Amino acid sequence: MPWDIDAGHGVALLYPDTRMIKADHQPDALLHWMGSLADATRLRLLGVLERNELGVSDLCHILQLPQSTVSRHLKLLGDEAWLTSRRQGTTNLYHMALGELSRSQARLWRLVRQQTRDWATFNQDQLRLTRQLRRQQRGSRDFFAGAAGQWDQTRKQMYGEGLTNHVLLGLLPAEWTVADLGCGTGLVTAELARRMKQVIAVDVSQAMLEAARKRTEGLSNVELHHGALESLGLDDGCCDAAVMVIVLSYVAQPRRVLEQMRRILRPGGRAVVVDLMRHDRDDFRRQMNQRCLGFEPGQLTVMLQESGLTAVACHPLPPEQQAKGPALLLATGVAP
Repeated sequence: MPWDIDAGHGVALLYPDTRMIKADHQPDALLHWMGSLADATRLRLLGVLERNELGVSDLCHILQLPQSTVSRHLKLLGDEAWLTSRRQGTTNLYHMALGELSRSQARLWRLVRQQTRDWATFNQDQLRLTRQLRRQQRGSRDFFAGAAGQWDQTRKQMYGEGLTNHVLLGLLPAEWTVADLGCGTGLVTAELARRMKQVIAVDVSQAMLEAARKRTEGLSNVELHHGALESLGLDDGCCDAAVMVIVLSYVAQPRRVLEQMRRILRPGGRAVVVDLMRHDRDDFRRQMNQRCLGFEPGQLTVMLQESGLTAVACHPLPPEQQAKGPALLLATGVAP
């Protein structure tokens, strides 16, 4: 393995960040980090969890390993601060703590990723990961195919009537081109189209897009696109703004979706996200076929920042009196 080490500085050049540990303890930290990565199963786990949040059963399927083996290595990686986890119902979901690694630890991981780029086992894991994520996406598509006809009424009952106003308050400039990501039945799309220069609406559900097409009929400044939010078929920097309204709770890879949202924004473009505030109503999550129990303000702030957005702000929205669902969050950010 080629190490980028200067003869005059030893490992200090490769691991220059001493903010997290004292200088005399730096070799100990280095040995702990290297020791935690000195196992093929742990490397595979980190490779899968680098940009995804998954449970143990998903990881067992992807790595084709027993639960006891996967759980043992997850515990070690958690103890060494490579992973974080959160509870969702009776399941723990894990992801790599990229935003919480020290610069030295992150640099070590980048080196490992470079060296494992052509590892056949790792590539096989990625193929099974893709298949597993597609299976999860099919579940969401089936749900929305059945819900499309009643979705507007359902959303009004659960979250109130103020969603569109919250989105518009985060945008406003009439000359902008706006992407409505996860547009659903086109409720927000239609409102935006009446105020903005152009609206590009994207959804993975054909049933939802058909409803959006009917709602926006006659609005010449609306483009409808079918596609997954994790791999948007839109050009870099093609939009002045992008909005997502009750979308992240449904996707298997929220961080990847936010990265795509950031990618399509021009410099200075604005991102607006409205989603569920963290709650403990797992029955509601199952009823609505959502992937997670919402987001803490700090958690969503970090996710937006890690996607590359700046000037991120996130705060709870006052619940509407008649809303039966959990409270909502409004988050905004700017593309640098």
